[in-house]
Amino acid sequence: APAPDVAADDAAPPRCDDLPPPLRFATLDGERVIRHAGVVLAPGGGSWARLGSDGAWQPWLAERGVALAPLRPANCGFEAAWSEVLQGRAGEPLKTVTLTLPWLDRPARRGECVLTRHGLEGSLVYALSAPIRDRILSDGEAVVLLDLLPDRGVERITADLGRPRGSQSRSRHWQRAGLEGVKAAMLRELAAPAQLDDAAAMAALAKALPLRLLAPRPIDEAISTAGGVRWAALDDALMLRALPGVFCAGEMLDWEAPTGGYLLTACFASGRMAGKGAAAFVGARLSLS
Repeated sequence: APAPDVAADDAAPPRCDDLPPPLRFATLDGERVIRHAGVVLAPGGGSWARLGSDGAWQPWLAERGVALAPLRPANCGFEAAWSEVLQGRAGEPLKTVTLTLPWLDRPARRGECVLTRHGLEGSLVYALSAPIRDRILSDGEAVVLLDLLPDRGVERITADLGRPRGSQSRSRHWQRAGLEGVKAAMLRELAAPAQLDDAAAMAALAKALPLRLLAPRPIDEAISTAGGVRWAALDDALMLRALPGVFCAGEMLDWEAPTGGYLLTACFASGRMAGKGAAAFVGARLSLS
């Protein structure tokens, strides 16, 4: 694609002697101040601060009039009020389950997640983290529905649980219906005592177990972040309207950053776009000199 026509924005390119703000670097040889004709910023979002992505750039840009959306965790785990019993099973996977967000008109999502001491983590939860996070923000909690046995209908589970138990323990009896391990532990914790030996009630609960998620885990634990430089603060070449000659790319932009290769691809693409915009901007300045 051709380089963006940055000169076609609301304002003409600044004069050659009107450089963008200088950059200050802390180096092993002391502080260095560098003047430049154009720069691309890509400092990341706010997750995993110990690796350098700490969001420290936010106040620097805010002080210069750049509109920012607050950084929020994306692709993150969530907290639940587990008992000590469930906390003791932290690290155990919930395999082949489906998760439904009852406040949204969308099908259940199938996958896996992991019980933690704080709540739930894992790919299934990450995929739905944005609407869960936003629900908690608006309502103070998010009640999601977990189908522990998506490959079994409620009638079959009811029949399996309704067979005579005899001298078997409840745990051994539940295994007939596929309810064992951490799935059985969660079901036992969230059921009312009067429901435990009610086959129909337990089958219905196994197919739609309500989980109260109370808060996202801290942003520093998140795989990626939402929020950052608002799109209205940028022109079509990803240049800051408040700071001509300064371009932004990657996870610092205000979007629901995904995970893995999707995140890398999108960051590379925005970096290429910002780089081409910066090159066109500097070229236009040089042509005026």
